[in-house]
Amino acid sequence: MEKAKKAEVVESLNGLFNGAGSVVVAHYSGMTVAQMSDLRSRMRAGGASFKVAKNRLAMRALDGTPAQAIAHLFKGPTGIATSNDPVAASKIAVAYAKENDKLVILGGVVGTTALDVNGVRALAELPSLDELRGKIAGLLKAPATKLAGLMAAPGGQLARVIAAYSRKEAA
Repeated sequence: MEKAKKAEVVESLNGLFNGAGSVVVAHYSGMTVAQMSDLRSRMRAGGASFKVAKNRLAMRALDGTPAQAIAHLFKGPTGIATSNDPVAASKIAVAYAKENDKLVILGGVVGTTALDVNGVRALAELPSLDELRGKIAGLLKAPATKLAGLMAAPGGQLARVIAAYSRKEAA
């Protein structure tokens, strides 16, 4: 590979590491082209990406980025899953690794926090950002709904009592 091309790849990876919410590093040894294509399409559908890069270039690109703590993971045939959402890349990678034992997760990073394999799995179990927003909206809406129900209850009870007396008198 030419020096200019290497510099371009390093710069591209550096931008990827700087802009990513999370990075997951995995070995992909033994995966077929079809399996790699399937993994990449799942990543794209989930708002993440999966790249294969030379380890030396990836380690150079890590210098000065928040993901610098995972440089030791780049040994052997490694792939890099990244996403802006802190959970998306790990969720998809862990799900795919359960189906295909040839994808072996080594670790990752969220922000500046390095994660081991168990950390990536724990991160994958967290709800996505959209799910969390939905839960928060539901929690904020619930008290108002309960309050409206409580405010309407006395009026409803009074109406039922009056209706019962009117039926009693009519009988």
